[in-house]
Amino acid sequence: MKETDHGGKILVVSAHPEPRSLNAALTAFAVDHLRAAGHEVRVSDLYAMKWKATVDADDFPAGDEARLLGADRRLHVMDASEEATLSGRLAPDIAAEQDKLRWSDAVILQFPMWWFSAPAILKGWIDRVFTSGFAYGPKVPPPYGEGAPLSGRRALLSVTYGARERSFSDQGIHGRIEDILHPLQHGLFRFTGMAPLRPFTVPEANALPAEAFAAAREAYGRRLDALFTSAPVPFEAPERS
Repeated sequence: MKETDHGGKILVVSAHPEPRSLNAALTAFAVDHLRAAGHEVRVSDLYAMKWKATVDADDFPAGDEARLLGADRRLHVMDASEEATLSGRLAPDIAAEQDKLRWSDAVILQFPMWWFSAPAILKGWIDRVFTSGFAYGPKVPPPYGEGAPLSGRRALLSVTYGARERSFSDQGIHGRIEDILHPLQHGLFRFTGMAPLRPFTVPEANALPAEAFAAAREAYGRRLDALFTSAPVPFEAPERS
């Protein structure tokens, strides 16, 4: 991990449309708690930013010759994003988010679980910001582990969901929460070199009483205090027959 002798630099990415929501409250709590502990914090509130969630040719404003590749004149997203990234010609909103990631020592994604996944606006942030040539691709170090593009950073998911906690377990109807979050923990964080931490989750979030929120906030504070000291989630290699 990167050195944080005098506090770390933390990017919080928040994805909920309601500023009075539980997710917004958890975002505000995290920002205040981390700053009080001496960390620098930047926030990307995607709904407040009116973040554009879809990848298209406007993300790569480099002229037709650079972004429409191949004899078929189609948009080849990986090639176009890599060319725009490496030549410094990405759309300004994408470049600004990449600068925040470069600046950071740790990244926190705060979101509600919708249909067993992150909200579309957060998926769109990932799709647009983690371009070839920045987070992956043949012209950057190989994925996973030390040397990968975003290695040295820690990554924490803070997730709310409406079901009971036991529903996301080995015996639960939905299966393990670790399996549900695997695409982000492994396919995003570990793939780009970030060290995924054990997710922080708040169940039964649709009608959380005040005492339960107080307990969740206290538990979240403990997790934030250990952001740079807790052990990352170990990699579990798939079993081979």
